[in-house]
Amino acid sequence: MDQKTNTEIEAAVFRRLIDHLRKRTDVQNIDLMNLAGFCRNCLSKWYRAEAETRKIEIDYEDSRKLIYGMSYSDWKQRYQK
Repeated sequence: MDQKTNTEIEAAVFRRLIDHLRKRTDVQNIDLMNLAGFCRNCLSKWYRAEAETRKIEIDYEDSRKLIYGMSYSDWKQRYQK
């Protein structure tokens, strides 16, 4: 498989993961952290860090919005137990 195709597949998998986590609002970040060693906030930080390695500045709250599909404060209010 060529690198372009591999990158496209990885990107599609990432989008599916984000979509899955947006739908599974019953799964709390602490549960993810305990079981998998990462959570939605980690994904937000990783996204921001990777953008910065490419000289693209993104605010942490903006990266959270990309992962959560809404502002973090809205998500907490709606779904955090």
